[in-house]
Amino acid sequence: MDIRFQTGGPSRWKADVVITFVFEGEGVEEACPVLSQSALWLGIAPAWRDFRGHRDELVMFYGPQAMEISRVLGAGLGRVDKADLTVFRHAVGRAVRLCREYDLATVGLDGASLARVAERMGVALETLTREAVISAFLALYRYERWKSEKSRHDDPRWLALMLEGEFVEDGVRAAARMAEAEAAGIMLARDAANDPANVMTPSAFAEKAREVAVKYGMTLRVLGPSDLESEGMNAYLAVARGSAEEPRMAVVEYVPRGAEGRDPVVLVGKGLCFDSGGISLKPAKGMEEMKGDMSGAAAVLGVMEALGRLAPSCAPKRPVVGIMACAENMPGGHATRPGDIVVAKNGKSVEIVNTDAEGRLVLADALCWAQNVYVPFRLIDIATLTGACAVALGMDAAGLFSSDDALAALLHEAGMNLGERNWRLPLWTDAGLASLKSACADMVNSGRREGGAINAAVFLQQFVKEDVRWAHIDMAAADNAENPINAKGATGFGVRTMLSAVWEDEGDILQ
Repeated sequence: MDIRFQTGGPSRWKADVVITFVFEGEGVEEACPVLSQSALWLGIAPAWRDFRGHRDELVMFYGPQAMEISRVLGAGLGRVDKADLTVFRHAVGRAVRLCREYDLATVGLDGASLARVAERMGVALETLTREAVISAFLALYRYERWKSEKSRHDDPRWLALMLEGEFVEDGVRAAARMAEAEAAGIMLARDAANDPANVMTPSAFAEKAREVAVKYGMTLRVLGPSDLESEGMNAYLAVARGSAEEPRMAVVEYVPRGAEGRDPVVLVGKGLCFDSGGISLKPAKGMEEMKGDMSGAAAVLGVMEALGRLAPSCAPKRPVVGIMACAENMPGGHATRPGDIVVAKNGKSVEIVNTDAEGRLVLADALCWAQNVYVPFRLIDIATLTGACAVALGMDAAGLFSSDDALAALLHEAGMNLGERNWRLPLWTDAGLASLKSACADMVNSGRREGGAINAAVFLQQFVKEDVRWAHIDMAAADNAENPINAKGATGFGVRTMLSAVWEDEGDILQ
């Protein structure tokens, strides 16, 4: 689907359907006064008598077929004092899905309606434009790769932002372009996480990273088993030992023009392409979902895709490094056993008391490697790490841990504003280390059940240098969902939040 702009007001707008937004209790003159000046039939459409503007409500209004605008789709937002960006995103998602169901090839967004909604919600028009465009793309996403019968309905060919003025403001155009790039990154991440584990192996993921790097002129390095061994990444290798699929750590480096020599923002993603639990085998029920245990790595690759699409006109001032640590955790004759001890890259010994606490072992070595090779301006890891985080925060939310208050505030604000809900949880180091105490090694890899997400974060903290600005995002409860902008399956969570963090000026990526 292409993004277009139409200017000059309703008399020059043209599309199969125009979407307008309505708060509860509004009439046509209040809801879309500009649109109704051109589509005069809208004011007398009988369906307005039945349309209440309730949240989740959609009504299609029909006018004379010969008119340039012969259909208007009203999307209800509910009470204005209860409406927020999530309500708006879902309204857009429902609306564009209905347009696809009706086989409407060209879709317009009433720009005057967007401006009015932005004002009433207290947000900038650029913000609402960005959310409208990305919501449209994400709502239309489908994963049908393996279905013999595909959907009979094609996506709209284009989505146009319809404006009153003669020109498109730079901020609005930039917001739409940003949304398009973000959506591409999220959809790449969804595809990777939705792919089955017999297809999206560690080697296949590394190849997907290669495709992104080649497409955008980025640098790629892939570390295989011998490389990991020579680097002393024994904790990482311990996880992969039971699988016939070899581990791969893909490193994509993006250096914008003028950023050479500056300390990079480094993103590290957990890439367990399948997690059976190893010898500490998971229950059978729900194990098929463990193909998505590489959603952290997928999100990092999604960030690199978005950056590539934005370049060169919109680029951060620092290099960005995406590290995707991929492996499989399987039982087998060579698998790591509970009670085994490994020495991680930084020299700390770890007693593996639970082979299903594997993600932190992979991340521990990947974090150490990142700090040995680079001097990170910011170091952020993201992982589907602990079920305990879901217990603490509920579904569709991530736990945020950080040793730096400013970085934590940046990530929290970005995530909350962009629809990737997170909440900062404490790094209680003393309690965490007490829980991780081992009788025969520096630490165990899995502590007490109570405070499990905190204990896992404290474990990772032992592999981060004290002077490094580091944050850990535990997205275990947010990697899979179903809602009006997410077809059932992988979410691509984390792409937008981490993309915000690669900009030095407190995440203002539209400047």
